[in-house]
Amino acid sequence: MVCVLWGYGAVYAQSRVYNGVVLDSTTRQPIESATITVLPARFLTASDASGNFSFKPFNDEISLEITAIGYRSQTLALAAFRQQKNRVLMQRAAIELSSVTISSKAGTQFQILSKIDIALRNVSNSQEVLRLVPGLFIGQHQGGGKAEQIFLRGFDCDHGTDISLNADAMPINLVSHAHGQGYADSHFIIPETIGNVFFKKGPYYAEKGDFCTTGYVDFHTLNALPENLVKLEGGMFHTFRLLGLFNLLDEAAKTRQQSWYAAAEYRYTDSYFDHPQHFNRLNFFTKYYGRISSKTWLSLSGSTMYSKWNASGQIPDRAVAEGIIGFYGALDPNEGGVTSRTNVNAQTITTLRSGDVIRNQLYYSDYRFDLHTNFTFYLVDTVNGDEIRQQEARNLFGYKGSYEHSSYLGPVKWSTEAGLQFRGDATQHSGLSHTVDRFITLKQLKLGNITELAASAFANETLRFSDHFSINAGLRFDQFYYSYNNRLATDTLFQGIGTYKTNDHSLNPKLSFYYNQNASLEFYLNLGKGFHSNDARSVVAEKGTFSLPAAYGADMGTVFKPVRDLIINAALWYIRLDQEFVYGGDGGTVDFSGKTQRMGFDFSTRYQPFRYVYLDLDLNYAHGRAVQDPKGLNYIPLAPVWTSTGGITFSRPEGFNGSLRYRYMGNRPANESNSLTAIGYFVTDAVLNYTKKNYEIGLTINNVFNTKWKETQFDTLTRLKGEPAPVDEICFTPGTPFAARLSFTVFFH
Repeated sequence: MVCVLWGYGAVYAQSRVYNGVVLDSTTRQPIESATITVLPARFLTASDASGNFSFKPFNDEISLEITAIGYRSQTLALAAFRQQKNRVLMQRAAIELSSVTISSKAGTQFQILSKIDIALRNVSNSQEVLRLVPGLFIGQHQGGGKAEQIFLRGFDCDHGTDISLNADAMPINLVSHAHGQGYADSHFIIPETIGNVFFKKGPYYAEKGDFCTTGYVDFHTLNALPENLVKLEGGMFHTFRLLGLFNLLDEAAKTRQQSWYAAAEYRYTDSYFDHPQHFNRLNFFTKYYGRISSKTWLSLSGSTMYSKWNASGQIPDRAVAEGIIGFYGALDPNEGGVTSRTNVNAQTITTLRSGDVIRNQLYYSDYRFDLHTNFTFYLVDTVNGDEIRQQEARNLFGYKGSYEHSSYLGPVKWSTEAGLQFRGDATQHSGLSHTVDRFITLKQLKLGNITELAASAFANETLRFSDHFSINAGLRFDQFYYSYNNRLATDTLFQGIGTYKTNDHSLNPKLSFYYNQNASLEFYLNLGKGFHSNDARSVVAEKGTFSLPAAYGADMGTVFKPVRDLIINAALWYIRLDQEFVYGGDGGTVDFSGKTQRMGFDFSTRYQPFRYVYLDLDLNYAHGRAVQDPKGLNYIPLAPVWTSTGGITFSRPEGFNGSLRYRYMGNRPANESNSLTAIGYFVTDAVLNYTKKNYEIGLTINNVFNTKWKETQFDTLTRLKGEPAPVDEICFTPGTPFAARLSFTVFFH
């Protein structure tokens, strides 16, 4: 890693302000969230996405300690930077929790955990990437084709209604989606291209808007590959995967701080269901990242994903209990889907001579979705069944821009960030139809074109009053414009064919306090208001009512190192929603809506008892209720109560390495009266690798003890074929049984 410092001419209180940048020695690319400690006063600062940082020394006799997770730390006198012409090389190294510093940069308690976890855990699919977020659980309804159902902080976020997901600052969530509001399918990301996963919990961040109620997850792809690789995987249930990552520029380009690489992935599996899934997915990703001028970095990436699958879908308990089908069986063999997404993403980061930073981003996505499901079987149509088809074609485009400025007024450091954001979603043929045998349409239920535009402005002001105390205040404004062109005269939600329009806005303040006792202890208090949006079809039908219901949150927590090899993050939290939406999957209408409130605690710890041994534990509790319903009828369906993950990891640069991990979700109410229970589960996974410089052999086992468990569960009124009356009970998708796969990876330059 290279650290470069240069001063600029502004003088405050007889002391210059210095700017710096942190780079990786192998790839010559910037490193985000490196910690710079000014000694002996132990003033802390951190690098941004461009590797930039700034500090104000009290004299010329100081030393700088630079640390980053996964790198060997160094300490140098300020004079040494001038003698070495501002270049200091620092090498990559094994993770040492003893060297981790609790930085004063707002929100770094989450970045510390994510950097440790992603460096230690082998991740080979996007489901495992999402599980890197402490307290976040997922469930898959149809194997691997659909977006996962997400649970966090006592929320059933459905497919993304209450959590914001982004890839290289491009939104993954899709508004007014054919299957559910905020639908977030991250399967276009190739896991091995992910360099960092940044997450924060709660609605406290002015740069984040729609869906950021429980928090957000930002995937950051690698700016450069440390080496090329080819990986081949194969396993039970006819599972196969081929992956390749390749640098497209030579070694000389690294010295010019230029990188361009490509990645491709193909997956196939029949999965563990009795009805073979025949799942196919093809992914391609390419990214250029480099310095295009002395002040500007350019990131330009493109990706495409195509996926096709059959599915077993949700099945009712009684069908299994009565022996109609097995635990892994299917009642409608025609479920499944086809989806694709192609993205183009361009970003520039310019650092001015003053140290100010300008960011600009343009992005575009072409998206297709076609899904066949059957939740109720023969409830409505006792002859043909209740199979439905949901489909859409979407163009998504947007812009993000921001300006960052830091200055000093006496000892107080002022950091200002202001930004503008614009997003447009235009769908064609957003439809819902009643089908049979997948390809035969019996009745069109909804059909139309949706246009949704969102314009946003935000400002963040961070005041650092001393080496110990800082305040962040933020304000965000969002303006939404909705338009729905109804093309179905029989849709009773509207008054005939035509275009229906409305608009709404939301103003959201944020306030956070941070107190750093020292480099091993921080306390924080976060307060803020956020929101999630409703489906445009419901919004225009209701003339804007409840289109942007507010979420009010508070977090009080700490991150500390009681001993040199142990990191703990603990928080008490509260969140209240003006309206909670649970979508029914039928063209934007809501099955459950009302005011809710939740409170709980999060506890996370990372411990390194020996050099290559790491232990981790996440424990989460949430108590949630509907505010306006009577006691005993105010449970929030499928809201998690107790969840926990943990494991032991043995990580060495060469030789044997691996992990043994568990995830636990306790029982939770399946309906408002808690008369039905979604049964919890405890599942254990294992990974064992043998790694050498040029190759790696790996074994991954999901569900080591072959536990029979239900991955997703719903309270659903269903009727099986020939049944005289419907039955209200749990319907579920089974979780994976014991499943093993082998992998072989070759590394080369």
